Amino acid sequence: MDGTNTRLERMRATLCREAAVLQELADDFDEGASRAVDLLLGTSGHVLIGGAGTSNAVAWRFAHLLSCCGLPALFLDPAEGLHGGSGAVKPEDTVILISKEGGSREVNAFGLIVKQRGARLMAMTEAPDSELGKMADAVVRVKIRSGSDPFDMVATSSSLANAAAADAICEVVLVERGQTKEAFGATHPAGAVGERMRREGILK
Repeated sequence: MDGTNTRLERMRATLCREAAVLQELADDFDEGASRAVDLLLGTSGHVLIGGAGTSNAVAWRFAHLLSCCGLPALFLDPAEGLHGGSGAVKPEDTVILISKEGGSREVNAFGLIVKQRGARLMAMTEAPDSELGKMADAVVRVKIRSGSDPFDMVATSSSLANAAAADAICEVVLVERGQTKEAFGATHPAGAVGERMRREGILK
């Protein structure tokens, strides 16, 4: 029992530290996030999102949520972009690159190709003055003071913060694009969500 209690206390303490990370993120959000939303709302093509390591998992989730919010978005791994995938980038697109310190070699190399192809670039990083930040058209600063793991090296809190920042952006995009439940239902007719919308009469 004592071992179980200790384990639960450790997990609860982790959750409390991560809740504090999100509060700090909310306090730190600045005009860069608003400019990023303007960039997305002005996109006539697709939004392509990628990163490196854990950031790629956040990027995949972000792309899915933006599509649910009515803004066509796809995941594109920057490393794959350096092996021909960058051919998918068009001038009417916006590319979002996620990099904690903005110094990832493959991410920045892909960012340069994005700019060369005439697309707009949005960065999510803790370092607006980094190489990635300087080449971006808009920067969402996502900085955490410390991670929740004992090493402060595992990307637990940083990935959570990036995912939460993406959620905040998605909600504004959802509202400002005027996305309706009917439009959402047309692209999400399956699963529990689809069944709920059928019960509500949104889907037939």
